[in-house]
Amino acid sequence: MHRIHVIDSHTAGEPTRVVITGGPELGAGTVADRLGVFRYRHDAFRSAIVNEPRGSDVIVGALICKPSDPSCAAGVIFFNNVGYLGMCGHGTIGLIATLAHLGQIGVGRHKIETSVGIVTAELHDDGSVSVTNVPSFRKAAGVRIDVPGIGPVVGDIAWGGNWFYLVANHPEELTLANVERLTDVAWRIRQAVNAQGFPEIDHIELFGPATSREAGAKNFVLCPGKAYDRSPCGTGTSAKLACLAADGKLPEGDAWVQEGILGTTFTGRYRWLDRAAGSVEPTVTGTAYVTAETTLLLDERDPFCWGIRG
Repeated sequence: MHRIHVIDSHTAGEPTRVVITGGPELGAGTVADRLGVFRYRHDAFRSAIVNEPRGSDVIVGALICKPSDPSCAAGVIFFNNVGYLGMCGHGTIGLIATLAHLGQIGVGRHKIETSVGIVTAELHDDGSVSVTNVPSFRKAAGVRIDVPGIGPVVGDIAWGGNWFYLVANHPEELTLANVERLTDVAWRIRQAVNAQGFPEIDHIELFGPATSREAGAKNFVLCPGKAYDRSPCGTGTSAKLACLAADGKLPEGDAWVQEGILGTTFTGRYRWLDRAAGSVEPTVTGTAYVTAETTLLLDERDPFCWGIRG
């Protein structure tokens, strides 16, 4: 019987499950190196933590590991129902809330080593967290994709710690009641954009008018495992900020409030790193709440010990 201590939280509605103890031994090296070990030697552990019967498609896992950079408070590997994530904005906010809950960090700035680079997270007095993400940029603007059953779609391709195809010109209504339709549309777009020259894209972000007065837009984000993001998506907001900066629609340092499908919001800002290259440093602010401290039990006699995989 293997015992895994986890702490669950949600950030603007999107759950994070942080593995505190009981994770696999991944050896030394950078977090990126250890992600490779995790992926190729211990993928069953990933499935056991986030897939049914212990988890669900929407849960994002976060395995705490020792950082290779001594300036960092922690290292983290993010994973979900189908694989691994480079960065996770809502997950980083959840990780900081979890570390604060454990008394391991206090108010202030803390560096976190991820598989795609070091990010900085600031825990504020009110419990909110500002994550200064990895450099983000738009790779291509106005990319047309022919989507079977839907027709032509035009969007931007951008990096915000994960790869996104961001689409604004669509007729869909971004409401919670319409999630089944939105999931189908976004999945069709994902398959088409992958097949038509962009296999790296694993997140689809649809935009529409905001319902919140302070927000600039509302989004629906479909994650790699076909679950939709309940939050406004931290890496998706970073990708959006890069596109706004490239188009000259948001001045450096100004706030952009991004509304998610549940009506919750993140606030984003950016600073230029390289105007010529279109590279920005985004900062996304949100709040996470710890919801459970749990010991997961892995019994190898159980036929679903390592999760139910689709």
